[in-house]
Parts: sequence; C-alpha cells; structure tokens
Amino acid sequence: MDYTHFFIFLGSLVVLHYAVKLLGFIRMLCPKFFFPLPKSFLRSMGEWAVVTGGSEGIGRAYAFELASHGMNVIILSRSKDKLERTAKEIEEETGKRVKVLVADFSRDDVYREIEDNLKDLEIGVLVNNVGILPSMIPSKFLETKNLNQVRFILHSPLHSMCRICLPGMEKRGKGVIVNLSSGVATIPCPLYSLYSASKVFVERFSLCLQAEYSAKGIIIQTIAPFSVSTAMIGFQKGGLSILPEDFVRTSLQYLKAGGKINGSVGHTFMGWLLQSLPSGILHSEAMQEGFIAYVKKAVASERHSSVKKPQVGESFVPAANIALNKLTA
Repeated sequence: MDYTHFFIFLGSLVVLHYAVKLLGFIRMLCPKFFFPLPKSFLRSMGEWAVVTGGSEGIGRAYAFELASHGMNVIILSRSKDKLERTAKEIEEETGKRVKVLVADFSRDDVYREIEDNLKDLEIGVLVNNVGILPSMIPSKFLETKNLNQVRFILHSPLHSMCRICLPGMEKRGKGVIVNLSSGVATIPCPLYSLYSASKVFVERFSLCLQAEYSAKGIIIQTIAPFSVSTAMIGFQKGGLSILPEDFVRTSLQYLKAGGKINGSVGHTFMGWLLQSLPSGILHSEAMQEGFIAYVKKAVASERHSSVKKPQVGESFVPAANIALNKLTA
C-alpha cells in the first residue's frame, strides 16, 4: 500500500502548525504594527480605572499610565500613606481624579466595602495586580514558611474583583480586565510551587473569561512578566529587568492581542526559551539545590538592605527573577 499521500498530508500539517506558531511569535515582536492602540481607546472603555496593589511597583505604574490616557483612577492597597502619596502625584502630573481605597485583601469582608464604593462608577478598566508569595527564598513545599497564607494565595482577589466590575462592563458592552500573572507560571516551577500554581490559575481563569465575554466587547488579558525592577527585586536593572513604567507602556501595546502575553519582547523570548528547555534539566535535584544557593547568595549580596518581608496586598515578582536577571545580564 502506498502511503506517500498520507505522509505528504501529515508533513503539510506539521509545517502549517509551526508556521502558525512562528507567525504568532512574530506578531508578539511587533505589537505596534499588529495591535495598534489609539490613544483614546482606554478612555472610551469607561470613565474610571481600578488598580489593585496600586500604591507602588507595577500597580502604581498602571495607575499613572491609565491616568495619562485620560482615565480617572481608583487605587487599592492596605497602605493608606502610600496610597495618598501616589494619588497626589498622579493628580499633580495628569490632572485626573484619583480615589484611594484602603483594602486588606486577606479579609473576607473587604469586598462588600469595595463594591459599595464602586457601584455607582463607570468602570472601564480593571487591573488585578495584588498578590503574595509565601517565601521570598525558593524552597520545597514542606520547607515553605507562612503556609497559613495559602488560603489567600489560592483564593485570590482576582475572581472577587472581576465579579464586582464585570457586570457593568457586560451591560455597556465594553471594558478591559488585565490580570497579572508571572513568568514562573510558564512551566511547572518547583521551589515556588504554590506561587506558580496560583499564577496558572490566574492564566486559566483569564483565558476562560475571555472566551466567555469577548463576544460582549470585553478584553480580558493575563500578563506574565519575568523581571520587573521594583523594590522586591532590589530595583535591579539590566538583563531582562525592565522598569515598571516601561513595562506597563509596552504591555499595553499588546492589549488588543487579548489572551496571554509576557508584556515585552525580552520577556516573550524568555517565555519561549523556558518552554523549549527539557524539563528533566530544569527539574533535576542538582538544578534545584543550585538555584536555591544562587538566589540566597544574590539576595544576601545585593538586596540585604532593601528587601522587605512579603505583605498581603502588595504585588511583586519573586526572587526567581533575580537569578533570571543575572543569568541574562
């Protein structure tokens, strides 16, 4: 029996599959060309933007950028002083209104208060940025400290904030929800098992919501950055590390792409590289032990004076990105 036509057909499918993946990768390298975003687009979604974890780091950068696009902004965090300082800076620089909501996301009753404060506002953009990491230093599950925080990690504010803001967007037939994940969710990430697993939930939840509500005119996107230069990684620069302001500006260029993105060309390449490496190497005992020692040394030598303990209600990139940053510098 001649199988020539079968193998030609099979080969054509393989070529087509990789051609589509290559085209998708090329699109991620040229966001301005493939996903043009008019300056007025975000403001057209609604009058107000809501940013959780908006007092510093990536959340603060989103608040500034959204205000610069003409939106009034509501920032949430549990630090009143930082919120008020950030709000004042945004108002002075952009001339837009800023509301602050002091919110401790570890409390179950916090969402009723948030909903009461948001119910009469036209929410066009929601940025779910708040998160927590049980242990700054990578560790195996049974050696992880602060396991009492597992409940907060697995019951993220993500779905509660979406439930509050999404109905108004659906009613108006437009809106944007940006959910911050992490590059450590790109592959199974031992030593950050709880954190990386929770970020996989963020990605899957976001992709499901996008499928459910894209027909309603709502963009729901998850962003999985690697190293962003914030206080939690000692404001490192160089390599893959990018300033929060630059990261937010570049990530918004991908907004119309929807789905999952890494937020910048360098982080897109890093995600592709990690997925290409054999898991047997990345997950080996020698690699894990070496990684723990490497991060401990990096934290001790470069961040001892600036590292603060992880706090519920503050977002950051884990210490794994210190190593990623140094390895690519």
